[in-house]
Amino acid sequence: MRSVILATAMGLTVLGSAARADLPAGTLSAAESDPRAMGWMQGFPPPPEKQITQPDSVYFSFPRLRWSVCHLREFLPTEEISRGLGAPRPLPVLAPEALSASMAEIDVLSFRPMGDDGPMSFDAAFDMIYTDGLLILHRGEIVYERYAGCLAEDGKHAIMSMTKSITGLLGEILVAEGVLDDTALVRDIIPEIGESAFASATVRQVMDMTTGVAYSEDYADPQADIWLYSAAASPLPKPADYTGPNGYWAYLQQVAPEGIHGDAFHYKTINSDMLGWLISRVTGKAVTQLASERLWRPMGAEQDAYQTVDGLGVPFAGGGVTAGLRDLGRLGQLMLDQGRVGEAQLFPPQVVEAIAAGGDRSKFSGFPTLEGGSYTSQWWVFHNDHGAYAARGVHGQTIYVDPTAQMVLVRLASYPLAQNGFIDPTSLPAYQAVAEHLMAR
Repeated sequence: MRSVILATAMGLTVLGSAARADLPAGTLSAAESDPRAMGWMQGFPPPPEKQITQPDSVYFSFPRLRWSVCHLREFLPTEEISRGLGAPRPLPVLAPEALSASMAEIDVLSFRPMGDDGPMSFDAAFDMIYTDGLLILHRGEIVYERYAGCLAEDGKHAIMSMTKSITGLLGEILVAEGVLDDTALVRDIIPEIGESAFASATVRQVMDMTTGVAYSEDYADPQADIWLYSAAASPLPKPADYTGPNGYWAYLQQVAPEGIHGDAFHYKTINSDMLGWLISRVTGKAVTQLASERLWRPMGAEQDAYQTVDGLGVPFAGGGVTAGLRDLGRLGQLMLDQGRVGEAQLFPPQVVEAIAAGGDRSKFSGFPTLEGGSYTSQWWVFHNDHGAYAARGVHGQTIYVDPTAQMVLVRLASYPLAQNGFIDPTSLPAYQAVAEHLMAR
């Protein structure tokens, strides 16, 4: 277990590597579990004890996941989200000396984690939540950029459920453009959904995850539906005795009801894949192609992204994207600029306005670190004084957009535990501290 060390920075006591109460005793620190320090997959061939292989219970177990999050396409088939052939659109960045000074100022910022009596520095939080990459844009300009773990400047990282927000953004664009009717029932667009509980849900209920469908997403429970879903979606050969559905869409066709559509928010990944199917049906395009055409190409991405697919080639709309840190910054800046890149309006401003306004807060519960928040179009809305909203993914992924501070913060991470509820007490106050610092500059 990591020890608490004391340091001084601007007269501040800093918890440089404090123990996390939520992690089991003996959990390796960020430095100790760094893939380079661990020696994963080094050598030709790597020693047997340093190899990371199938199944996902191996490659997604800690500390192996700290290497795997940058190498998912080595385990699973993927489909490209092409950036096209044009030159990337440059991201403005401070001059080298100014960037170094800006990063130093941010690293020593003080904040108090939720429920914690002692202050912490932003730099300490970087390792505390096993950060692999961090990018901060202020007024469209890079003021902080840092890489660690498996991630390098030219690398890509799994973004987990931030994928949902890309899917939701595409859905909201289609709604604003009149291509997708969010008041329609799912069965009216996809008749083959049959007797599934999704059949009688509206598109908007799917987008906002207020459907009444049976699905458990407790990653710590080996019997949870998430693992049945994973088995259905696995592109690997099914066991001889497997009798379940084959692929994401086949699973969606047999989902049972639980509760009443529209009553409450329930975070369930199958909603994202249902939305992905709806998007593909009304456009005649896979979500990967649409993301390329509507986002990656026109925003001037510098790297192709990729998205995992099931055994039938259907992209995982709920969590399959891997992308570069700067391109996720471009996506966040596109949201901050309400769909505009330079002189081009990529989608109507009301798309971002609808997302930033949030969902029905009376239906949102079960997330104590996000008290007072809401969820809409697969985005998390904080309803704080800055009007912040975010794309979020397990193990610490986020695109945090703060319109008041004109800040976009992207964090990619490989925290040992999946749930962001363990990370929020540190990360959310840290983001607020950076926003206030940037506003005061």
